Amino acid sequence: MLQILVMKDWFKVLAGGLLVSIICGCSGGNLVKEIHISLYNNNELKIKLNVMTSKPVDLYAEYWIEGKQPVKYRSTTTSNGTSYKLVLCNILPDTTYSYHIVTVDGGDTVVGKPHTFKSHQLPLFLQEQFNAKIAAKATLPSQFNDGLMLINKRYAPGVAFLVDAKGQIRWYHMIDRLGFKVINFTKDKTLLSILGRNDEPTSYGSEILEVNMLGDTLLHLTKGQGDFKQTIHHEILKNDKGQLVTIFVDNRIIDLTSVGGSKQDTVNGDGIMVMDKTGKQLYKWSVFDVMDPLKDPKILKTKKDWMHANSLSYDTDGNYLMSFYNNGQIWKINSRDGKVIYKFGKGGTIAMPADCNFTQAHAAHVNKQGNLMFFDNGVEKHQSGVYAMKIDEKNQTSTIAMHIKLPKEIFNGRMGSAYMINDTTTLVCCSKRHIVVLANNKGVLQWTMETSVPTYRAGFIKYEQLDPYLKP
Repeated sequence: MLQILVMKDWFKVLAGGLLVSIICGCSGGNLVKEIHISLYNNNELKIKLNVMTSKPVDLYAEYWIEGKQPVKYRSTTTSNGTSYKLVLCNILPDTTYSYHIVTVDGGDTVVGKPHTFKSHQLPLFLQEQFNAKIAAKATLPSQFNDGLMLINKRYAPGVAFLVDAKGQIRWYHMIDRLGFKVINFTKDKTLLSILGRNDEPTSYGSEILEVNMLGDTLLHLTKGQGDFKQTIHHEILKNDKGQLVTIFVDNRIIDLTSVGGSKQDTVNGDGIMVMDKTGKQLYKWSVFDVMDPLKDPKILKTKKDWMHANSLSYDTDGNYLMSFYNNGQIWKINSRDGKVIYKFGKGGTIAMPADCNFTQAHAAHVNKQGNLMFFDNGVEKHQSGVYAMKIDEKNQTSTIAMHIKLPKEIFNGRMGSAYMINDTTTLVCCSKRHIVVLANNKGVLQWTMETSVPTYRAGFIKYEQLDPYLKP
């Protein structure tokens, strides 16, 4: 016999979560004694089921949108004897779900009776954050509907979002006192971010946070711990060893009297730092290792932010790719000895085609076609775009593999990103314009999404990378 104990208002929020208790009889082979439902991590899109059984068993929940069976999703599961914590992650707001508990005891599988719950609406401050529109007569590529966009709110309270092509929030994580300055999805199915205060510059911060897809904190480092003494900015990655890789501000006291400065002048450069999860420094490289600021004729003007590195990624051979805003170049840096392999851009070592006239770049990376791809801020011509370049390191030459000229109406002079969805469409973030667009290779916009937050980038994560937490 099944007895359901409910409050006067079945869906009343208690201590930040749903509270529904179900007490189950153990007759008929049903090993489940109790089910308690609430929010997980106080998040409206994560539902927690605490399940008690009469004996240890294998156990999970299957759930589905009411009326849409047999499209079922499966919970994550952790257990402790006869107490189980199940988390339902694939939740839409204001939606009625059915679920049942499945127990596996030896060779016996028992599917429990179905129960229902209704998810809450998102909090008001999270509603109407994104407004997505498909262009007239446009057909979106299937790949675009097969993943979610990663978007970050850079000011406190910080929010990390995963958003679908409809502009619907499918996942979020919020922190109170800091903003998500930069965020990346890792191969470990976690989100790794730089956190910073509102009074810190746009993409600069002093904390590192890693959370899993349940919103559990896996790593939290604060400036001052271990060798983590510097302000970090613009990038946070994991390498193949699971170590933290970031860009740091390298402050040097330099005698600039020979170029009209003072004897103890400060030049702020950039460097690459690798740390373990305790903040112990394992590797450090600096622009000062390969460049002399005294040989820069503009150093008195740029000394407060000499190079302004704004992205860091890995080439296919494991060496670093680093873009700089102030000199408009992208460098390839040997990750072992720190030597610069090439400089791509005006005044660089790689010869460029005459029609490759980008000015300032962001989000430099190797795309799935093996080409160097980046967002072109287009500052000099007041028109932003996207380049993918085929680099011939041996002959120090380059050719244009793709060039997208974006409409001048969405010119974006700072920040931004561009990532291929398939061979003919690219997801582009125009941060200053508060807009993310899907453009074809001719620069025609197929889809647009206005954002309430000036996100630094818009990454794209396939559902297969998010499995089992999120599904279409």
